Amino acid sequence: MKKIYLFVCLLFISAGVLVAQQGISFLPLDKSPMDMSYFPSNYPLLKVQGKATESLAARVIYSRPQKSGRVLFGELVEYGKVWRLGANEATELDLYKHARIGNKRIPKGRYTLYAIPYENKWTIIVNKETDVWGAFKYDSKKDIARIDVPVEKNSEMVEAFTMIFIKNANGADLLIEWDTLKMAVPIVF
Repeated sequence: MKKIYLFVCLLFISAGVLVAQQGISFLPLDKSPMDMSYFPSNYPLLKVQGKATESLAARVIYSRPQKSGRVLFGELVEYGKVWRLGANEATELDLYKHARIGNKRIPKGRYTLYAIPYENKWTIIVNKETDVWGAFKYDSKKDIARIDVPVEKNSEMVEAFTMIFIKNANGADLLIEWDTLKMAVPIVF
């Protein structure tokens, strides 16, 4: 057993030396790290503990840009133009149950979320195209649903773009916050 352990240690050390000699380095940390939110929000922990009483209904995977002192809305995120709803890859919504967003029934499946921000409302778009970077190749012909949600002012500034599911009487609101703005996308399960 000691010989196997010694062999494995030497293997890792020699691999590290080889990587260092070839000048290979790991990429730096992303300035807009990827994150995900679940509904119900504590589902992963309950599943691991064997205490999940309800099944997973939805998950959103997105990248979290930082405000970093910038003017966001109306400049970095332009009003009236399609935005990927985060950074890097377009935000993805996984529905594990059939749902209703706005007046549209959405079958369970994987979708991309986009937004068209305006000063007083955002148009949230559910699109069937997946695995896309940004909104550069956004195709409105692949839209499944659009819903307008009012923009509210946050009492505190939120540095990192944040998305989280909040339980409501009919399902959940996907709460979106960044800078001094917030909006809630109602999802009925």
